[in-house]
Amino acid sequence: MAEIINLRNARKQKARAAKDVQAAQNRVLFGQTKAEKLRQAAEKALAEKRIEGHKKDEPK
Repeated sequence: MAEIINLRNARKQKARAAKDVQAAQNRVLFGQTKAEKLRQAAEKALAEKRIEGHKKDEPK
């Protein structure tokens, strides 16, 4: 015989899990100091510059 579950409780548990995932993402995005954000932006700019430098020029 199948296990009987309360659908209301199942929906609440699913909502809590979704909120936990969203909270973890927000901690990553908004939980950084200004120095960390600046360092990350500098690293991203350097990586993009390196990638751009390795691209071939297309003949016209």
